[in-house]
Amino acid sequence: VVADTLVALFNPQLATWRTSPAANEIERHTLAWLMGKFGFPPTALASFTSGGAEANLSAVVVALTRAFPAYGQQGLRGLSASPTIYLTGEAHHSFSKIAHMTGLGREAVRTIATDRHLKMDLGDLARRVAADRRDGCAPFMVVGTAGTTGAGAIDPLPELARFCRSESLWLHVDAAWGGAAIISPRLKTHLAGIDAADSITCDAHKWFSVPMGAGMFFCRHPDAVGEAFRAETSYMPGKTSGPTHDPYTTSVQWSRRFIGLKLFLALAEHGESGYVEMIEHQARMGDVLRDALQRAGWHIVNTTPLPLVCFTRDGLDTGRFLSALYQRQIAWMSEVRLAGGDPVLRACVTSYRTTESDIEWVVREMGKLGPSVEGPSRSA
Repeated sequence: VVADTLVALFNPQLATWRTSPAANEIERHTLAWLMGKFGFPPTALASFTSGGAEANLSAVVVALTRAFPAYGQQGLRGLSASPTIYLTGEAHHSFSKIAHMTGLGREAVRTIATDRHLKMDLGDLARRVAADRRDGCAPFMVVGTAGTTGAGAIDPLPELARFCRSESLWLHVDAAWGGAAIISPRLKTHLAGIDAADSITCDAHKWFSVPMGAGMFFCRHPDAVGEAFRAETSYMPGKTSGPTHDPYTTSVQWSRRFIGLKLFLALAEHGESGYVEMIEHQARMGDVLRDALQRAGWHIVNTTPLPLVCFTRDGLDTGRFLSALYQRQIAWMSEVRLAGGDPVLRACVTSYRTTESDIEWVVREMGKLGPSVEGPSRSA
């Protein structure tokens, strides 16, 4: 909040390094810290974005530019085959919009089956890529998700990385939520393989808990980023030299707000150790919630190390349950359909102040809602 106030007061323009050198350097060093955690080389490029959707858009545009050299100048009409993207039905909806915006068309997005843990099925991926190539399409990108919105599923990143290398496909990891786990000694093993990605999305306004919007885009191929977003204008300062880049030549945006100050000040206040403590505490509270729900007779229907629990019980009417939950101001939860199945309840621990006693109280109060939240019998 202090960062947003300072940014509004000074209102720096981060389109070029020369117009806001201090602000750009703060962003560059903040991004370099997290980029190193992801295992990317110092030569990789990163930028703050308005959110995960813009970061995902950046990934698709850069991947298209690298896979199809004619795309930058001629667009899709310069391509001899239709490009295709592969992701699961649990991936973020922004990719459907991005396919529309980039001219690929929504039909270019191939939905890959998932296993019982809602992770991408590698066998189905291989079959779909091979079939598309036989049909004259041009597969170019696979999107792995590290922490799906619905269930917190993490796709098999090491296996996806090996497959993409063998098939010359771009691997983008959408770690908008789960990416923050990379700084946790306890959780980072669940992101094994992310260091082999070509690009990564991570949102600071999710698990780093800064105000919206604060997305981040990371790419290990600086030349591809520069080619995708290059622009030259007579009214802008000349190119910078050394390790710096003018953000307007390496990102989607032109007029750029000082987004990175939020994460920089939060890190200055809490330190990396403070963030690790917060993230691991929330993950533990997710485990506490799972255990408490199971003891109370609920069925857990998702598997994830992240603090997101999907659950249900026989005869439950989720709409009635949530209405009663909100009316009594017990907690905020939502409804989700996983893999197109029946609606279930979804609870996510997002506060660093949540305690075990809070969770025990919530589960106990949920048990008092009674018959009013039951639906018609399935056998009726």
